[in-house]
Amino acid sequence: MPTLRETLSRSTLSPADVDWLHRLVGDWQMVADLSFADLTLWLPVQLDDTDDPDLSPWFLAAHARPTTGPNFYHDDVVGRPPEPARQGWLTQVFETGRAVTPDGLGYVREQYVPVVRKGRSIAVLIRHTDLQNMRQQGGLEVNYLQISQQLFSMIAEGAFPVEGAAVGVGRGTPRVGDGVIRLTAEGKIDYASPNAVSALRRLGHTDQVNGADLSEIVTGRLVEGTTLDETVPLVLTGRAPWGTELETGGINLTLRSVPLVQAGGRVGALLLLRDVSEIRRRERELLSKDATIREIHHRVKNNLQTVAALLRLQSRRLDDPAARAALAEAGRRLSTVALVHDTLSHGLTEQVDFDEVATRILRATVEVAATRTVVATELRGTFGKLRAEDATHLAMILAELVHNAVEHGFEEGPPLEVASVDPPRVLVGARRLRSGAEERLEVTVGDNGAGLPDPGGPDRSGLGMQIVEALISDLRGQIGWETREPHGTVVRFTVRLRSSS
Repeated sequence: MPTLRETLSRSTLSPADVDWLHRLVGDWQMVADLSFADLTLWLPVQLDDTDDPDLSPWFLAAHARPTTGPNFYHDDVVGRPPEPARQGWLTQVFETGRAVTPDGLGYVREQYVPVVRKGRSIAVLIRHTDLQNMRQQGGLEVNYLQISQQLFSMIAEGAFPVEGAAVGVGRGTPRVGDGVIRLTAEGKIDYASPNAVSALRRLGHTDQVNGADLSEIVTGRLVEGTTLDETVPLVLTGRAPWGTELETGGINLTLRSVPLVQAGGRVGALLLLRDVSEIRRRERELLSKDATIREIHHRVKNNLQTVAALLRLQSRRLDDPAARAALAEAGRRLSTVALVHDTLSHGLTEQVDFDEVATRILRATVEVAATRTVVATELRGTFGKLRAEDATHLAMILAELVHNAVEHGFEEGPPLEVASVDPPRVLVGARRLRSGAEERLEVTVGDNGAGLPDPGGPDRSGLGMQIVEALISDLRGQIGWETREPHGTVVRFTVRLRSSS
């Protein structure tokens, strides 16, 4: 089924008209719910001499079903051509700019409403009501239908969608089923649905709702010292097409106002309201948990850095060079893991922007490497965001490989014949690949140093290589070493990333 953007591309409407229709469709679920009817949007299509003469000049561009009653159309209807009789009504309503409700349709009632912008028709809206399966009418149904007719009249006048209207008030935007209030032009409650009455009761209002002043009900129950958003008074009186949220007495309410206009003058307002107290409570719990997790990562980072510092202090007291080097290596590895936890302590998720971590690892590893040569580093490609488990493993692997490249590749300085034209450097490249549901990461660590002493690869008896191979194996990956021409070494490894879901 084509999208509204695709169907609108077939029309000759101006960008401003297209935006108007997008905003209408973005808000018409409210109209469908209030009218207990399906809504279809029809666009005129300009035909030329090369088109099929039987082709209809009308195109069904969008369709909405009500959530408050039975559906009229159960199948997708977007893209269907109109029947000859309907085509005639569409053309008449479009050209005259007047709404029409044809007679003689049996158990079906259709209301044709011109969609007007700046005094001219740009489309036609049809309301389809199944009279046979319609809800039994009571107070709620009658008031909903009255409000919907006011909205249809506004559409025909070019007053709906409302200019400057907010698209919502964040998570918890109220819908028709959450609570409906109709206000008079003076801000008095003319009608409140049962759900709206219940929300006001939870707010603490126990008196009669109809005829009461909504702004007085709400402001009279605000906690002393509460600072109100400037939009609240305008929304509570229905004077502005905005949304807002307020909290009082442990109750969170989201409200949305739609001024009702007739002949250019405001005659009242439609207010949708929703009790989102439970949603906000859960959000606060999640924020608290996120803050706790970030604090844990921060403390782990601090503890690791403390241990690394203690190891460095201890190494200075040792006379054995091998022991000092071993403690220095241990401290460096702890600092690498601390980098990952430091990144996690600043984020809201367990995802790590590993490009930032990799850059810090390159800088820190080159600074602490035991070599007399100044080595430049470069990162090409992108690691992207990784899960914390993968990030910790990759940080250790990358730190070990870069450290080896610097310390062993440039231990005696760069080869003299290339030092002047190719300064000492370590290049890290990263590329992410996806095959079906599996995602892999390919990484290369290359240098222009002295190269491998053994063509078969490095000495695997060292602790560093054992750590690298163990972590690569845990990530279900592979690693290999190559000689770089004319000088240097290239290490390539591929790992399988854990699912981010």
